[in-house]
Amino acid sequence: MGDTIDADRPDYLIYTRHEPVGVVGAIVPWNSPLMLLTWKAAPALAAGCTLVAKPSDHTPVSTLELARRFEEAGLPPGVFNVVTGSTPEAGRALAAHPGVDKLAFTGSTAVGIQVAQAAMGHLAGVTLELGGKSAQVVFDDADLEAVTNGIVAGVFAAGGQTCMAGSRLLVHAGVHDELVERVAARAGDIRLGDPQSEHTEMGPLATARQFETVTGFIGSAIEQGATVASGGGPDPEQGGLFVQPTVLTGTTPEMRVVSEEIFGPVLAVMRFSDEEEAVRLANASRYGPATGVWTSDVRRAHRVAHALRAGTVWVHSYRVVSPAVPFGGPGASGVGRENGHEAIREFSETKAVWVELTGATRDPFKLG
Repeated sequence: MGDTIDADRPDYLIYTRHEPVGVVGAIVPWNSPLMLLTWKAAPALAAGCTLVAKPSDHTPVSTLELARRFEEAGLPPGVFNVVTGSTPEAGRALAAHPGVDKLAFTGSTAVGIQVAQAAMGHLAGVTLELGGKSAQVVFDDADLEAVTNGIVAGVFAAGGQTCMAGSRLLVHAGVHDELVERVAARAGDIRLGDPQSEHTEMGPLATARQFETVTGFIGSAIEQGATVASGGGPDPEQGGLFVQPTVLTGTTPEMRVVSEEIFGPVLAVMRFSDEEEAVRLANASRYGPATGVWTSDVRRAHRVAHALRAGTVWVHSYRVVSPAVPFGGPGASGVGRENGHEAIREFSETKAVWVELTGATRDPFKLG
């Protein structure tokens, strides 16, 4: 949909069109690979673009299966394409290819910067959905039972391996101890096991490298003075790449566990005394994909939501998404938005059309 513009030129009909940007390169990570691919493919195809998807070398199967289903559904050849590779070279080649008009990438901030630099080499646009260190802000009038459930959903679902993980818990001092006790108890009851079992609530980490990263963060936090309220390291019963759902208290903004993305089931807890401090702590991050706000005061909920530097603010909930609602964040969390009308605009170019209505001859040396 375009716009009809009532400009300062009454002798012209002026309108805009949104046309396909062209060929889109979609580079997708190993976490939620099918969902994150559809967040790119659906709006890109709806905008009229063609797509070349590069899945993670850890999780290529769902992308290849989707391509097979597209072929069965009758999508014309060359509209949805897949490039696989066991090294980063395939992604680098796609990002740098002069035939690609737009890059859509989900992954780490460091790699996202490299993708943007490669795209800029041939002036291709980018949509980057990058890292996160999201906060859940809990005031002393919140329903702690609902809060506990929201915190567990935010940081332990999917093993914390998501950019929107609510890995920082900011709690009013008046309810800090009670809420920590509730969350720690629920974390200790989480059922670890085979992710294909319907009884499992949390599976293992995806890779050995991720396992080492997460356990390293936990060890570093403990060395820096954090206290373990629940979990604290590898799971002794499951073994393998399983890490216990971990709750750390006594953390400070200077700790790596608070400032850096972990991508694992680790919750860092800090306390605050008033609304101003809560907002300051929540915004004290270079990331900003999402934040949760828990309060029964609707006025405060709106005040805090407006003050937070985040692409998504959930009030009385956490980790809820919809294809109709834009998602993304400022700062080190990326560029542009996925989902919603904004996503289709990300894959289009705006064309302005001027139609002269009078038929009169104009002065060729006068602008307008």
